[in-house]
Amino acid sequence: MDTLTHALSGALVGRVLAGRRIPPAAAGAAPAHAPQPAVWQMVVAGTVAATFPDLDFVLGWISELTYLRGHRGVTHSLLLLPLWGLAIAWLLARFWRRGGRPGAGWRSFYLVVCSALCVHILGDLITQFGTMILAPLSDRRFGWGTTFIIDLPFTGIILAGLLASALWRTSRVPAASALVLLAAWVGVHAIGRGEAIEVARAYAATQGIAAVEVDAAPRPASPFNWTAIVFDGERYHYAHVNTRRSAPLVATADDNFIRRFSAPYQPVAMAQWQVAERFGNGDGRELAEKVWGAEDFAFFRWFAMFPVLDHVEHDASGQVCAAFRDLRFVTPGRGREPFIYGLCGSGGQWRLFEREGDVRRWIDVR
Repeated sequence: MDTLTHALSGALVGRVLAGRRIPPAAAGAAPAHAPQPAVWQMVVAGTVAATFPDLDFVLGWISELTYLRGHRGVTHSLLLLPLWGLAIAWLLARFWRRGGRPGAGWRSFYLVVCSALCVHILGDLITQFGTMILAPLSDRRFGWGTTFIIDLPFTGIILAGLLASALWRTSRVPAASALVLLAAWVGVHAIGRGEAIEVARAYAATQGIAAVEVDAAPRPASPFNWTAIVFDGERYHYAHVNTRRSAPLVATADDNFIRRFSAPYQPVAMAQWQVAERFGNGDGRELAEKVWGAEDFAFFRWFAMFPVLDHVEHDASGQVCAAFRDLRFVTPGRGREPFIYGLCGSGGQWRLFEREGDVRRWIDVR
């Protein structure tokens, strides 16, 4: 999920966990207790905590590969969550008690901070990018793949819950209801994913393909827009489908962006299946296999889910180059496909690059 949605989800969690305000008239009669956080402090604590994991963007200051290897790593770890929660809760309590002012202790914020961190991790797990929830013990990426990384209805439900909470300030029902609706919305996406996988299985059976892997990648604009994928061990068969559409959706340049993004996904009966060879099937296959197995390309073997050869070429300096892309990021209507990496070299000396459109950008592997 995008960072803004994460921050808003943390605010929602903070409102759910915030205690009710004590009416001023009754406050004097209440027994003395340790100060409790105000509702706004709990909301801020949830927002800060839910934003924290994405501070790993600073890894990009070291190098692009450091960021790619470390993003959604230790800051997204379930194993380290209690420690992150302790640190954030302590810092928040200290901030609000600065200058000798009375304030709640870190224990008052610990639950909301840990809950907001957990909600952030869950918000990333429902996407397909991959989250290293077992870091630092394992760099395995987990992802349920139910939801596209930016989902406007998902964000809209959170905003509606926060707005309703602002209107009914003494009640936690609006915020709690929004969390229930979010879970239900992700459930709708899970249904769409199951339908897309069944589409892929049916295609493999009809075409007599001995499927090694069957999967589906979420796409924007609808929980029923998917890229259905079948891998037979050598090549990927894939199609952009809408599992509930009975007729094609026509969109023009004057239509809204949601309709334009949704139009490429065809009804299942009209699906246009494409085939992409993992290593190609021409003269460049041997080179592609060498690049794929090269030590300098290990990061992409770890990162990619559905890798296929993008291109093989000889450049003006006499070097041979091969690049791979990941079908996970093939989104119709997107201006530029991200995460296309390859190696160029001669005599076994390789140099890593990323392709951005028609431009080759060299990357330092150190």
